[in-house]
Amino acid sequence: MKVDAGVQRLLLDLADSDAEINRLEHRRKNLPEDAEIAEIGKSIDAARDDLVRAEISAEDLGREYRRIESEVKGMTDREAKDAKLLASGGLAPKALTELQHELNSLGRRKALLEDEMLSLMEQQEAVEAERNRASATIAHLEEKLAALNESREKSLATIDEDLAHVRERREGQAAEIDPDLLAIYEKQRANGRIGAGLLRARRCGACRMELDRGTIAQISAALSDEVIRCEECGAILVRTAESGI
Repeated sequence: MKVDAGVQRLLLDLADSDAEINRLEHRRKNLPEDAEIAEIGKSIDAARDDLVRAEISAEDLGREYRRIESEVKGMTDREAKDAKLLASGGLAPKALTELQHELNSLGRRKALLEDEMLSLMEQQEAVEAERNRASATIAHLEEKLAALNESREKSLATIDEDLAHVRERREGQAAEIDPDLLAIYEKQRANGRIGAGLLRARRCGACRMELDRGTIAQISAALSDEVIRCEECGAILVRTAESGI
């Protein structure tokens, strides 16, 4: 296949545009904000789990506190009733002894329950502190996440603007290239390879492989309009004054 050497050299500009597009698309898919956003998301999930556990603990402690409080109230009422009965007099000695024993038992039991209530109150304070800590952590992380998302959107907008500019430039470059030559180039790229590369210092600019002397001799002997392809990667080898042949 023969194509004017000047037209072949246009492939280098096209390849540069495609390389820039690939870099921009890679950047778009691998924004530094994405990794930070993912990490913050994990931290938020962990803080939410902590908050849920604290809330469940607070509910359990509150329920237990109310149960004991109700029991203590019942004992207090019973103590008041027994004390009134005791003060009224007129009880038989046996009944009096039993009533006094019951008051003593109520007092001991009530004292134990009140100690439990104090312990529960301390636990409630600790759980409330944990709940506040988790809530504050979530609020802080969500604020940070919002800022990162805003930064990410700005980064995407900048990259998309650059992509649009490079793609427009590429479209103009492709229009100046011989259709048959462009078809070879595009087919090469469709296979996931670089379409064209500069031949320089006996190396293919696409795959960076060094060509053997025999191949270099054949390329040197070929006319300038002959389309040469790399035997290693299939890219179109573009020859310029830098090729040294």
